[in-house]
Amino acid sequence: MLRRTRVDRERLEHELLAPEAAKADESVGRAEPEEPDPFRTAYERDRDRIVHTKAFRRLKHKTQVFLNPDGDHFVTRMTHTIQVNQVGRAMARALGLNEDLTEAICLGHDVGHSPFGHTGEEALSPLVEGTWLHSAHGVRTLSLIEPQNLSEEVLDGIRAHSWRIDPPPRTQEGMLCRFADRIAYLTHDVADALRADAISYHDIPTRALITFGATSREWIGSLATSVIDASHDAGRVEMEEDHLEAMSELRDFMFQRVYLTPESESQKQKAMMVIQDLVAYFAQSSGEVPDSATVPGASDLDRAVDYVAGMTDRFALHTHDRLFRPTLLD
Repeated sequence: MLRRTRVDRERLEHELLAPEAAKADESVGRAEPEEPDPFRTAYERDRDRIVHTKAFRRLKHKTQVFLNPDGDHFVTRMTHTIQVNQVGRAMARALGLNEDLTEAICLGHDVGHSPFGHTGEEALSPLVEGTWLHSAHGVRTLSLIEPQNLSEEVLDGIRAHSWRIDPPPRTQEGMLCRFADRIAYLTHDVADALRADAISYHDIPTRALITFGATSREWIGSLATSVIDASHDAGRVEMEEDHLEAMSELRDFMFQRVYLTPESESQKQKAMMVIQDLVAYFAQSSGEVPDSATVPGASDLDRAVDYVAGMTDRFALHTHDRLFRPTLLD
């Protein structure tokens, strides 16, 4: 057997990775300096730290699209994260980018999500200054609430994994997570919508089927290959224009037919009520917020927002039920 130390693997990164790849021994570093690990690179340590957090474990009970769905096979934030990680690593390996950094960003990209997916963001935004973003809360979670002292490149990738965030990620590995996230969620959201009878197979835009293929497995392969080919030619992470246009058309279709339907809107309003009721309650009863769920010195409102944002869907529903369901008189 071999015995490869951290120094050995750092040297291999310089020998084997593309010039555009982020090298672990060239990291900007951590907020608090640490002694290097004898065997793991900085990005490997970050990946391991994220997986062992409570915030990561809670992803298994957080919604992706369908709120509190019936059935065993609907996607959760955890299964989505695993898929993003798989797609991101595959593309990183093909392009000679840093797989460990890509994996750390992909595994951490959604740890800041509130209950009920993006509906939670919409519910929390009126309660804070500016806009409440799960990407920013992910950085807050891993830096302050459950501090992991992660490398700057990992935090930057988590901060900017969403396409609406500007500036974009500083590393090509962070850009890979952006594409892996969209590839994963569009692919499995269509599968979930089919499973829920929200759409039929024949509703799917013809352009997507022609460009990506007939099955979800073909879709993932086609989209990932498009990123690999375009990025190789451009020297930076991007996607071929025909795939990008077909993906944008598919995303518009999903908003129209799945994400913003009257049925989804009804679920959304209920979820927003749950979140806003809980924040209002815990802002008035901040002593009930566990110190481990927030940061020292936070205002009562911030304590409440941190606590509710960290809840799983089922815990939020259970807590709301406990606090707000009318008590029946004997």
